[in-house]
Amino acid sequence: MWDLSVDSTVCRAHQHAAGGRRQGDLRKEPPGGVFTEPGDHGLGRSRGGFTTKLHLAVEQGQRPMSTVITAGRRGDSPQFEPVLEKVRVPRIGPGRPRVRPDRVRADKAYASRENRAYLRRRGIRCTIPDKTDQARNRRKLGSRGGRPPEFDKADYRERHAV
Repeated sequence: MWDLSVDSTVCRAHQHAAGGRRQGDLRKEPPGGVFTEPGDHGLGRSRGGFTTKLHLAVEQGQRPMSTVITAGRRGDSPQFEPVLEKVRVPRIGPGRPRVRPDRVRADKAYASRENRAYLRRRGIRCTIPDKTDQARNRRKLGSRGGRPPEFDKADYRERHAV
């Protein structure tokens, strides 16, 4: 049985992390002119300063299997697929690396229809709690709201590894 837990954390960067001087008369343009920072650089600007977000997939032995670094203001749910796509576990002896875990555990930030459909397409079981507002709206619709997604509280307690 091979289980993964997915979560993210935010790291604050030092105020000098982006370079550049504060005084305009000392500031110099780079040789190619002024350009904006590419979106794939993991340094984001927020009210608290510069932040970076680490999205991790770890196995239950607390070994990181994949990491995606984004700007701190990026959401967790859109990074779910890229994190799982980067998981590669080499086999002992010949053969392709293993890329599909038996189960994925994640918190409510990853509880979207898109993420659940992605896991269903790949044949991966999941333990992700339903968001409170989604459960309330489903109950409000009655029989038209559909069945709630499967959730095992005892299995969710094993998510502490991240």
